[in-house]
Amino acid sequence: MNTAEKIIVEMTSLYEEKQANHLSRFFKTGKGEYGEGDKFLGIKVPITRAIVKEYRKTISIRDIEILIDSEWHEIRLSGFLFLLELYKNSIKDKDYEQAGSLVNFYLSKIDKGNNWDMVDLVSQYILGDWILRNPGKEMILLDLADKEGYLWHQRVAIVSTFTLIKVGKFDLTFQIAERFLTHSHDLIHKATGWMLREIGKKGGKHKLIKFLEKYKSTMPRTMLRYAIERFTEEERKYFMKK
Repeated sequence: MNTAEKIIVEMTSLYEEKQANHLSRFFKTGKGEYGEGDKFLGIKVPITRAIVKEYRKTISIRDIEILIDSEWHEIRLSGFLFLLELYKNSIKDKDYEQAGSLVNFYLSKIDKGNNWDMVDLVSQYILGDWILRNPGKEMILLDLADKEGYLWHQRVAIVSTFTLIKVGKFDLTFQIAERFLTHSHDLIHKATGWMLREIGKKGGKHKLIKFLEKYKSTMPRTMLRYAIERFTEEERKYFMKK
């Protein structure tokens, strides 16, 4: 039995019907919803992380591919978290060729990370980190942002910029946010507003205000509300009124 098979046996044995049903509702798996048809075991994230910690020293990229291709949400999540572990190890070992290969593998598997948790817990730490370390590769995120109809590619694009925001690099976030001003999906509005809010928290409030003033009449209301969450009450009223 290989490592992936051991993990699958262990995780499927943890099935809890009540929690699985709760997660199915929480992650919108009903007909026509963004997580339509996804299947849950009812495993909470800390338990999944504990399993990743247990097996991370013996996991292989082939094991990870098997996990990411699983029908079960939590097993796919474990695969992405294992991939993050391999990426961090390659960076620690200064094996940048291996890191680049893992980035390419991640890009090929974005569709398997078909819910916001699998995007938000991984993308900034793999793709965002890679772009921060390799100036000039920003087009990777811009290309993802431009993949109309590919919701998870687009969410990866905006959330990955969080790594850049943390070190005071805001331009790429603003470029992607401009592309999403007419986006139709609430998950993109929320993620974009979240990143804009983080710019304000990381010393870029004046730039954020300039952006909001320019687009206040066209920005989706959810995106705007998220972006101004940390503003004063007076500032929030001003922008919401506009």
